Amino acid sequence: MVGVASLMLATSVSAGASSISGKHNAADAKLVPSTYKGVTLQVATDATYAPDESMHGSTMVGFDVDLMYAIAKTLGITVKENNVTFDSILLGIGDGKYVIGNSSFTDEKSREKQVNFVDYFQAGEGVYAKSSSTATFTGLKSFCGFSVAVETSTTEQSDAVKTAKTCSKSKKLTVLSYPTQTEADLAVSSGHATFGFLDSQVAGYVVSQSAGVFKLVGKAIEVAPYGIATPKTSTGKKLAVAIQAAVKTLIANGTYGAILKKYGVTAGGLTSSQIVLNGALS
Repeated sequence: MVGVASLMLATSVSAGASSISGKHNAADAKLVPSTYKGVTLQVATDATYAPDESMHGSTMVGFDVDLMYAIAKTLGITVKENNVTFDSILLGIGDGKYVIGNSSFTDEKSREKQVNFVDYFQAGEGVYAKSSSTATFTGLKSFCGFSVAVETSTTEQSDAVKTAKTCSKSKKLTVLSYPTQTEADLAVSSGHATFGFLDSQVAGYVVSQSAGVFKLVGKAIEVAPYGIATPKTSTGKKLAVAIQAAVKTLIANGTYGAILKKYGVTAGGLTSSQIVLNGALS
């Protein structure tokens, strides 16, 4: 997946089985600002983060992707998924290139300065290593003395860098950052990094798909909400309110639960009351 930043993929909003595609809701649709009606809204996603978002041939798949299609159908809007590197998404929203960021973003107070977030899921941070590794993980300080592979601009990169500053000189932590999760995974499998550090449900998926190459190490830490990003503008805020209403509708009609079940991530599901705007914990 190297060099996918400029790859753009169009996918029909009606894609997917009826049980996960959603249903138009007139009340929710009225909340969409006129600016975003009758046009194609560009959505930015880094499709190297299965089961949340990944590529199956030329088609983007994942629970985030199905959820976005269901939101679009609920609101009566048209969206186009763009497969880009994670670190370009928030900048792209700020520049007006994208209207929505839909890529397993942990809602953080620092990110809320750049965009609005509609919280819709929750996940922790997970760690994996090669199956032959004897390294253990009981907390971030366990990284000291080792190397850890992360995707650039993720919460995990930030946490690993902060941890590195607390390690002693005799137990230095080397943080290896990569443009995509695919490259970070390769760093671990090739032995360049001892640990892979990423969102907990994605870590579990990476291990399950590794044919025994990887194993999970320790337990998930730092559970926090995911957010769908919209521009930090008045119309962007109104769009966020519309998306919030749509997610609540999808929870009520069972579509949300069906999508999470399809990808085996029901543990991270939220209740309707937890679907809030800008609900960062830190």
